[in-house]
Amino acid sequence: MSASLSVNLNKVALLRNSRGGVNPSPRVAGIACLDHGAYGLTLHWRADNRHTRLEDVRVLRALCAERGAEFNLEGDDRPELVDLAAELKVTQFTLVPVKPGEVTSDHGWELPRQHAIVAPIIARLSPLGIRTAIFVDPNAAMIPAVKATGVDRIEIYTEPYAASWGTPRFPTELGRLKATARAAVAAGLGVNAGHDLDLRNMPLLMKEVPEIMEVSIGHALIADALYLGFAETIQRYVRVCRGEMVDVPLTK
Repeated sequence: MSASLSVNLNKVALLRNSRGGVNPSPRVAGIACLDHGAYGLTLHWRADNRHTRLEDVRVLRALCAERGAEFNLEGDDRPELVDLAAELKVTQFTLVPVKPGEVTSDHGWELPRQHAIVAPIIARLSPLGIRTAIFVDPNAAMIPAVKATGVDRIEIYTEPYAASWGTPRFPTELGRLKATARAAVAAGLGVNAGHDLDLRNMPLLMKEVPEIMEVSIGHALIADALYLGFAETIQRYVRVCRGEMVDVPLTK
């Protein structure tokens, strides 16, 4: 079984913002992604606008609609973001907890404790035909509480898996991923995955956790594109989503 590749273009927006201009363009990067095999595009719009901006969301949603591709909008529970997801009828809305000062997402929702935050958002967006997902830590025991929110899918936080690569913790972290994915499918939920996935650690993940339907990849993919070029990078990531081994560029 292969997973679909959704490319997160936040880092392209971040690079653009560093010079205050319009280059590089998330839209042009999105076209390149779709031209070379990506299934969809992802943006995480944060309140501080440090990378993705409101207009980027509108532009890339329109691009995906033109191309028949999926558009995944990620973010927290702030009303302006949820309103935007509803207005644009994004393909998928992935609800991600955010804490002040974080550099990047580093934890999933705590359920059932945060049920009252998550469930009303799911209840609002699902009737609009928007597929819903929530960001969760690899924890099979939490799946019944996840199911109770009414969500369609989980996105498993894969940083612990990636960070343990080549260490004694790796079998434990892979086992947690496998158990969470299997529990989710048994509960009738779809499974996405994301965070620190790359060309090196994905083939094994695809083989060992075939329940994964979609991966969202940004930082590692954009970094690899600096060395390999955008087209070649997208093509390699599409191949690893099928479980294939590919050449991995040096990173240090």
